[in-house]
Amino acid sequence: MVAVLSLRAGESPRLAGEDKAHIARLAEAESALPPILVDRRTMRVIDGMHRLLAASLNGRETIEVEFFDGTSADAFLKAVEANVTHGLPLSQADRRAAAARIIVSHPYMSDRAIGASAGLAAKTVAAIRRHSTAEASQLSARVGRDGKVRPLDGVAGRRRVAELMAERPRASLREIARAAGVSPATAGDVRRRLARGEEPASSRAADGAASPETAGRDGSDGSRSRGVVRLAPAMALAKLLRDPSLRHNEQGRWLLRLLQHNAVGAREWSGAIDAVPPHCTVLMVQLARQYAQMWLCFAQELDERARVIDPRAARRLNGRT
Repeated sequence: MVAVLSLRAGESPRLAGEDKAHIARLAEAESALPPILVDRRTMRVIDGMHRLLAASLNGRETIEVEFFDGTSADAFLKAVEANVTHGLPLSQADRRAAAARIIVSHPYMSDRAIGASAGLAAKTVAAIRRHSTAEASQLSARVGRDGKVRPLDGVAGRRRVAELMAERPRASLREIARAAGVSPATAGDVRRRLARGEEPASSRAADGAASPETAGRDGSDGSRSRGVVRLAPAMALAKLLRDPSLRHNEQGRWLLRLLQHNAVGAREWSGAIDAVPPHCTVLMVQLARQYAQMWLCFAQELDERARVIDPRAARRLNGRT
């Protein structure tokens, strides 16, 4: 029980303020009313302003409260949730305005989770989010009603898992999942796909769009008809990083580090080209060609070795039956 005069009005989700008729009805009620919810730090009312005013109207000096510990943003979210589930219902305008505010204060919450809190359909929240601030669109994942983190782009999340597995071969699935913003089950599925030499996400999940990473999976370059699947660089590197014959000796580890330093995607290459000043272009071209020639010689020597060790695999690699 706390003194009525010690409490202050909090941030209400009601755009029009308190309803005087509802206060009068509560003041006339003979049964005991539920305790009000109060922010312990500020002593502001989160839920129960109508009950507080009714108690004051009846001349009561104290009122029963439950304390809330949290941020002001969480307090407003709690106020919205409380007014949606009981008491005087919020209007449609109240709920839409509350959802817009929650999108800004809690951008990581999913549309469905915000809809459940504000009493709106998920598609309504999605429409409000599109017209809200750009802050939420910068996130790569959101938290659903069940508390699980889900990436906004499932394919991007899976590719991020593959990259992290290549960068951190000893990390656990849970660590990888947390860093990539996906579930551990998704991370485990990506690991199994990589072990089978597959892409982290199916081509159907990527809307069937052809890319350097998916080339060869549908036979568009003729690879499938030749009996060989060409892995994307990140996928191939992830497999090599897990190979104990490379990881457990110094030369193998040196080679893996060299491959990791060269594991640059198309976007990074585009940025590297933009970074070259005009007066360095000729030197950079010469250097790039020299490095490319060294890698080509490296590949040719490995190809010759493959012909000796496993002629059948060498023929598949070079597209011959």
